[in-house]
Amino acid sequence: MIIEITEVQNINSFSRLESFKEFYGMIWGLVPILSLVLGITIGVLVIVWLEREISAGIQQRIGPEYAGPLGILQALADGTKLIFKENILPSRGDTRLFSIGPSIAVISILLSYSVIPFSYNLVLSDLNIGVFLWIAISSIAPIGLLMSGYGSNNKYSFLGGLRAAAQSISYEIPLTLCVLSISLLSNSSSTVDIVEAQSKYGLWGWNLWRQPIGFFVFLISSLAECERLPFDLPEAEEELVAGYQTEYSGIKFGLFYVASYLNLLVSSLFVTVLYLGGWNISIPYIFVPELFEINKVGRVFGTTIGIFITLAKTYLFLFISITTRWTLPRLRMDQLLNLGWKFLLPISLGNLLLTTSSQLLSL
Repeated sequence: MIIEITEVQNINSFSRLESFKEFYGMIWGLVPILSLVLGITIGVLVIVWLEREISAGIQQRIGPEYAGPLGILQALADGTKLIFKENILPSRGDTRLFSIGPSIAVISILLSYSVIPFSYNLVLSDLNIGVFLWIAISSIAPIGLLMSGYGSNNKYSFLGGLRAAAQSISYEIPLTLCVLSISLLSNSSSTVDIVEAQSKYGLWGWNLWRQPIGFFVFLISSLAECERLPFDLPEAEEELVAGYQTEYSGIKFGLFYVASYLNLLVSSLFVTVLYLGGWNISIPYIFVPELFEINKVGRVFGTTIGIFITLAKTYLFLFISITTRWTLPRLRMDQLLNLGWKFLLPISLGNLLLTTSSQLLSL
């Protein structure tokens, strides 16, 4: 009888231990996701502050200065204001589509961050089709914008949604062809493999030098996908009031606001990963591998340096996109479509053919 009681106690202890391990594993699995969400949130706040400061400098004005030191908390104050504002629904619109649209736009962009390597071994999901998964996911966001425009029961909102869909289709194809050229050069569609393929020769191993035409096409297409000036036709104030955002207020309007900056950040990160060597230092590793190869130094130190290098390159592209906003005028709709279909598409297709030919000749 004593042996049986002891066996039962051992079984109960073992089951409790297994349950604790499962719970611990589940909690530990949430840590990378929560860290990524926190990092993205901080990144968006920094982008908003940088855009306001850079825009103020270009326009020769002061910019935000009261909300925190140097106005760094201005974005947080704006977000808090939107949270507490009244959420208005259109009386004759489709309230389901109206409510779901902003969520689809934000969630589809957030999922793209799962395949972005911020440093060596610091990626949420290293997939063999990582770059094409990003393209597939990013194609969902315009559907949310179209739903928002249709559900608003407003002619300006509906036109803005149609413009967003047309613009996305026009520039998604050149973007995909540029990514396909990079995959051919790297012999992989994994974002981590693409970065590692650029690491051997440092600065001179970047795909920027091997794919200069593709880089500029990707740069222009990324700005168009983000709906940044001069490609902000879906929300042109002079023509469509605020486009698909016209009927929105409160937190739902804030979701569109966040989605635009999330999309800008993810596009900047992919420019860094695909063309600027990702987390790698610009000095060729073949000369001083013991000192400069991030992949073989201490894990915490190497990861920290990799994150810093990735963000430095990313914010360089962000600076270019912000200054472009205050430099170039807005295109007309026919000019935007002509640029995408008559110029960028043939150029990106020719670039892909050249890349394929060079890879075949090198075999």
